[in-house]
Amino acid sequence: MSRLFESRPGDDGLPGPERRLAVLALILGTLMAVVDTTMVNLALPSIARDLDVAESRAVWVTNLFQVTCAAFLLVCAALSELITRRRLYVAGLALFVCASLGAALSRSLEWLLVFRALQGLGAAATLSIGPSLYRAIFPSRLLGSALGLSALVVAGGYASGPALGGLVLSVASWPWLFALHLPLGLCALWLARRALPRESGRRSGFDAAGALLSITMLASVFIAMDTLGHGAPAWQALIWLALGVGAGVFFVRRQRHAAHPLLPLSLFDEPRFSLAVSASGLAFIGQGLAFVALSFLYQQEMGFSPLQTAWLFTPWPLAIMLVGPLAGRLADRVNPSVLSSAGLVLLIGGLIALARLEAQAGIVDGLWRTALCGLGFGLFQPPNNREMMASVPHERSANASGVMSTTRTVGQSLGVALVGAFLAAGAPVQATLWVGGAACSLSLIASLARMPLAGAALARRSPSSPSGQGSTMVPNSSSRSPHEHSGRH
Repeated sequence: MSRLFESRPGDDGLPGPERRLAVLALILGTLMAVVDTTMVNLALPSIARDLDVAESRAVWVTNLFQVTCAAFLLVCAALSELITRRRLYVAGLALFVCASLGAALSRSLEWLLVFRALQGLGAAATLSIGPSLYRAIFPSRLLGSALGLSALVVAGGYASGPALGGLVLSVASWPWLFALHLPLGLCALWLARRALPRESGRRSGFDAAGALLSITMLASVFIAMDTLGHGAPAWQALIWLALGVGAGVFFVRRQRHAAHPLLPLSLFDEPRFSLAVSASGLAFIGQGLAFVALSFLYQQEMGFSPLQTAWLFTPWPLAIMLVGPLAGRLADRVNPSVLSSAGLVLLIGGLIALARLEAQAGIVDGLWRTALCGLGFGLFQPPNNREMMASVPHERSANASGVMSTTRTVGQSLGVALVGAFLAAGAPVQATLWVGGAACSLSLIASLARMPLAGAALARRSPSSPSGQGSTMVPNSSSRSPHEHSGRH
């Protein structure tokens, strides 16, 4: 870990000592956003009871946060080019903290939903540009290691959220879940203002029409998947899906002709980027599907208690936390596609093993299978994220970061929706795990397809360059825009 904060001659990014505070700001911001969803889920019954509303309405305390966050990821990534990433990140943190205070003080569902939507908007601002800030903070030679650290933080958030929520609810009421964000958020705000790299904005227009279409597209698709996942009539999901697809068609047309497109479609002209995005989306479908399917498998099929089920889930994020940083570090030295593909093979094997799990199997049988899935995903994600970020020019890092976050969110949501659709149709829960394995198999095909391209990029990396710049980007991307050099302040 200490090598992440060592400076070498010719390094881009922030000087070594300044990286610590900047990374701590990113870690705190990411943890608050990731922990929030899993932590608040546990409080939904208490919220419904205290606010005297039906549990079906209380579910929107979680849903509205997720819908808002998903809908604004691409918009926030594009907005960062106009007002700078530092300002957007600080504004997002400030909004998240203020909305957390409002949620903690809310005494009606309506006001709580308003503040949850504002929390989702603040989370979108921080999550959409997080990976691109890692690229601005760390030198190119450490990009994989930095993204491995990011994967560790996200996995740690998912792993600790339920436990932290349960601990708080055992000694206090649900508003304290939101109040918990206040000290952490204020600390993250101070660090972000002090340590994040300063840069100049793009000083050009903003595609407002594209932003509106993007919000409509992503929100509609997310609601369609959520509707399908909760067993609602299929026609409701189809209406939302049709709205999302229609908005998507107009969004793509708009991006082709807009003077300042919200999402430059030229990003997808780079095969390494397109294939990495495809691999990521399919893998997250498999993970999102497995997380929900395993809850039903362990409790309904195998008879484990909720507490035992929680323990059976634990090896997955723990394995990511252990393997992710190592995989990221290796991705700086060897072909990232080889590592990602090897991880997908392990993930597919773990999902198949879980699908073949018998009802009378013991806890140990579930633990090693879940751990195998976590090892595979931990080996896959950081190298694949490195490919996404390193295959585009520095000036497009924010856009690539927004695509990365959107792909993760939509992929996981689609996985959850597929479980609901399969269970509503009467399919056995094991069948959904086979579908997850099939999605990850398609991800493996995409990962293998870009292996020669990633190998050629690795071969072009100049051995004489301390920072290893240039070779991992598309042509002309090694010439950084002036604002990228202004990180030292």
